[in-house]
Amino acid sequence: MKEKKSKRLSTLLKSSLQERELFREIRKLGKSFTLTFRLIILVGVGLLTSLLLALGLDEFLTFLVGEMIDVPDFIEFALLGILVSIFSAYLISKWLIDPIKNVGAAIEKISDGDYSVRLKTKNNTKEIQEIYTGFNMMAKELESTEIIQTDFISNVSHEFKTPIAAIEGYSMLLQNDDNLTNEQKEYVDKIIFNAQRISSLTGSILILSKLENQTIVANRTLFDLTEQIRQSLLALETEWEKKDIEFDVELDEADIIGNEAIFHHVWDNLIANAIKFSPQGGHIKISLAKYDTRVVFTISDQGPGISEEGKKHIFDKFYQEDSSHKQKGNGLGLALVKKIVELEDGEIFVTNNEEAGCTFTVILKR
Repeated sequence: MKEKKSKRLSTLLKSSLQERELFREIRKLGKSFTLTFRLIILVGVGLLTSLLLALGLDEFLTFLVGEMIDVPDFIEFALLGILVSIFSAYLISKWLIDPIKNVGAAIEKISDGDYSVRLKTKNNTKEIQEIYTGFNMMAKELESTEIIQTDFISNVSHEFKTPIAAIEGYSMLLQNDDNLTNEQKEYVDKIIFNAQRISSLTGSILILSKLENQTIVANRTLFDLTEQIRQSLLALETEWEKKDIEFDVELDEADIIGNEAIFHHVWDNLIANAIKFSPQGGHIKISLAKYDTRVVFTISDQGPGISEEGKKHIFDKFYQEDSSHKQKGNGLGLALVKKIVELEDGEIFVTNNEEAGCTFTVILKR
């Protein structure tokens, strides 16, 4: 995997250098082919064409019907001018507007984190070529940066696992030492708590890093989705009992084909988040509805809800909407959930409830 990443990164860097050279060459082209010059030529040709067509039509009508119908010249010019203008506008749209639309669509993909997008065009206009070449150069730089960053984080996380596990293990041994004072026991508890946080963070990073390099999910089997959700709910029983939370659960019996192991992360994260953000004595509603070709899972809480700005970034890595809960999470849970759902060709989105809280909806293929 590392060799594959390294080879891919090397290829990207080489192609990026080639893009820069091409970009410099394009900028050296003469100004005779600039967009302004071409538009001036196009408008001039349009006017000249209108004039010639008007004169030709006048001669044709005179030859055909003689002087019986006398069409004023300005009407002929106006009608033909409109026709030529429409045709010219169509040409300009295909030649200029369509390439710009392509750039807009590609930018939207970049903003969604897809740095593999590239633009190609047969348009030889200098400005369009500059924009396309500059965009491709930017996309390749971003992709190479993303690979370096992901690889670095993955390697660091992997190296963290062993020492963190050792710290956590030795701290737990100290926790049972009767010779410690109350203050020392409090310090040990804090060490264990933070060691577990780092352990959870590194685990999430490693899973996410692995999934981001996958396009196809392996080990897909038919499994009982309903039972898996029940297991996630029971596994978090200690957490929701502490907050005296009531559950309204309606689960249809549903089986789906997918990777059973990674799907656990979806329900664990969504249910844990609902518990975390719900108030003491709150209420959480969970439903699983089965349709002909889809299974729809929803979970609603009574928390503070999510701002409009937060909705745009809620599935981004390390993003946390509520700063008061930062000590309880690492901002990777929902990013991991979204990646798993997308790999399984599903959808996930969030909406705010009318009274309080928010609802996460997951749609999966049956």
